[in-house]
Amino acid sequence: MEVLYKSTRSSGSPVKASQAILKGLSEDGGLFVPDHIPALDRSLKEFAGMTYQEAAYEVMKLYLTDFTEEELKDCINRAYDAKFDTEAVAPLVEAGGAYYLELFHGATIAFKDMALSILPHLMITSARKNHIKNEIVILTATSGDTGKAALAGFANVEGTRIVVFYPKNGVSPIQERQMVTQKGDNTLVVGIHGNFDDAQTGVKKIFSDKGLAEEMDGKGFQFSSANSINIGRLVPQICYYVYAYATLLKEERITEGELINVVVPTGNFGNILAAFYAKNMGLPIGRLICASNENKVLYDFFRTGVYDRNREFVLTSSPSMDILISSNLERLIYRIAGEDPDRNRELMAALAGEGKYEITAEMREQLAGFYGSFADERETAEEISRLYKDCGYVIDTHTAVASAVYRKYVQETGDGAKTVIASTASPFKFTRSVMNAIDAKYDAMGDFELVDELSRLANVSVPQAIEEIRTAPVVHDRQCDVDRMKDTVREFLNL
Repeated sequence: MEVLYKSTRSSGSPVKASQAILKGLSEDGGLFVPDHIPALDRSLKEFAGMTYQEAAYEVMKLYLTDFTEEELKDCINRAYDAKFDTEAVAPLVEAGGAYYLELFHGATIAFKDMALSILPHLMITSARKNHIKNEIVILTATSGDTGKAALAGFANVEGTRIVVFYPKNGVSPIQERQMVTQKGDNTLVVGIHGNFDDAQTGVKKIFSDKGLAEEMDGKGFQFSSANSINIGRLVPQICYYVYAYATLLKEERITEGELINVVVPTGNFGNILAAFYAKNMGLPIGRLICASNENKVLYDFFRTGVYDRNREFVLTSSPSMDILISSNLERLIYRIAGEDPDRNRELMAALAGEGKYEITAEMREQLAGFYGSFADERETAEEISRLYKDCGYVIDTHTAVASAVYRKYVQETGDGAKTVIASTASPFKFTRSVMNAIDAKYDAMGDFELVDELSRLANVSVPQAIEEIRTAPVVHDRQCDVDRMKDTVREFLNL
């Protein structure tokens, strides 16, 4: 059955998957959502016998229904290849009573690789299918990981250019170095004087600028997005939750149909939304545990039903979660509002205007499958230290937030269900925070000394993504104020 995509903010004509991927964001500012969530059409036992690539095809074919089997399999095989340093692509590691789903074995050692390795191929295929002659300009805001993963995916891809905006003082030294050393004639990286929410809001404004869109079209360009607002990012993320369940089943850790819980360190809400979609496809997931850092806007939302971004923005050791406007939450709000675009639009207008909105009691009832909590900086560091001392397993700061919240959840509920924790980044991306958590003495070391020491402690080879930036020259040193973002894009495109 064909799946079409509609906007969360209007009841206009739905579009095909390839058109939604190309547009990124609907013209009315809404996000594209499927007109129905398809059910898995393979048994869990069948999934247990599949490779990651095979499982990904069986999930994605249900959403990307205007792609042929040949087209979709070609995109998948080009994405999940030797760029990943393990055949499993997303291995599960048991440690401390939970299963850590390692989503950081791709080219940029963060979970964003899982979707951004395939997005360029989906986009180029979509452009061909829709006879697009314009050059596609990928416009992206990043809190640290999306930027590098998108740059790596789109660098030197014919028919595309990519512009990445990041908060100049809001990412880790390794994250920044990964971005500013990115090669590729079609790439631009810009540090903005502001935080991630400023970058994300600026990008959305550029997307909704109709005058700029017309000017670009006249010069042979059109925008698309590599942020998690693009449905081409969300659909590939569903796959790894199905694969994780299949792995547990294959290894006889669970029985077929047994409920598992999933914990996700959450910022922009895309990663946990993918787990929600998987659950609604029939994957046996019990609780969806939403873990926040000190920017706990989502924790407060699940607790009170009020989403309020009017608060201090906190810079933490888990910068990819330093977010106060979780864009993908809109897709969930739209669903629990009975897929009423008018109601959703009112709530999003309140968020844009007053900085907050409140959902109804009926809408809150539909969030019963979610549990929200948060871990502060001390708890995050203690979790890294505890897991290393107890198990010899080293996790990054974002995964530590999730792990600490999981322990709170178990203490609060007594729920002993098998649990998968989304491990969203390699500890090598946040070496200083990770090593300081293990022992404060490491703070005296340089960034790359810490990398080598972490490799020794964890008994894990230094990832290629880190080795290649040790001596790489800085290619991008551009900075701008938030109100200059549009001008920066115009200059890059020679408009």
